[in-house]
Amino acid sequence: MFTIDESAPVIVRLSTVIDAPPERVWDLHTRIDAWPGWNTHIDRAALDGPLAPGSSFGWKTHGLDITSTLLEVVPGERVVWGGPANGIDGVHVWTFERTGSRTLVRTEESWSGAPVEAATEELRRALHDSLTAWLATLKARAEQTD
Repeated sequence: MFTIDESAPVIVRLSTVIDAPPERVWDLHTRIDAWPGWNTHIDRAALDGPLAPGSSFGWKTHGLDITSTLLEVVPGERVVWGGPANGIDGVHVWTFERTGSRTLVRTEESWSGAPVEAATEELRRALHDSLTAWLATLKARAEQTD
């Protein structure tokens, strides 16, 4: 099981409860190519291969071009990706847990590398704000009744 880098200078852990079944939340969150359609902070995203460990996806967020590699996929429950971007090594863990008819979503991410050491507090705030927005948009989209 992959985890974040607990020794990284920046670690953010957040969670939210979404009033939607885990299947809906999982499907929305793991259709990476569709992220820009509901997450206004992601300009583009494209998965290269299946949703499986070893596949990579390119995406652009907050002006950064990122290539991430899927490290772990437990369908319906857990997805982990990571990789370097602009000198920052990141590991991102998402978990999805049924709570009655709702879903508890947990996200935790670690950042390390020279840019992080040079601006730890600024980057911690940036990551916190980014993940807060991601969870809010995921919740809003998953709770929509189309």
